[in-house]
Amino acid sequence: MKNLGNMMKQVQQMQERMQEMQAQLQELEVEGSSGAGMVKVSMTGKGEMKSIKIDPSLVDPSDTEVLEDLILAAANDAKAKADEKMQEEMQKLTGGMPLPPGFKLPF
Repeated sequence: MKNLGNMMKQVQQMQERMQEMQAQLQELEVEGSSGAGMVKVSMTGKGEMKSIKIDPSLVDPSDTEVLEDLILAAANDAKAKADEKMQEEMQKLTGGMPLPPGFKLPF
């Protein structure tokens, strides 16, 4: 029973650290860009977009497809960076132990 008590303490500590990490990810901001930096998207570590910056030279009402593609690419770049940062933080939290394939976290 002593081992069970220790295991329960470890689980509780892990839960507390995960809650702290979630709060840190909400405050973390990453920036993705496309078009050689002409479009920039800023988002939180949880994937919430905070801002979009577009170089005025890209704004052409007769050709919105390029701008749409660049915004999409910048958002995907920012999301990839946020995901990468989350994985780094999870590895710190789990001591480098990989999560099982397909394991989804609540954020």
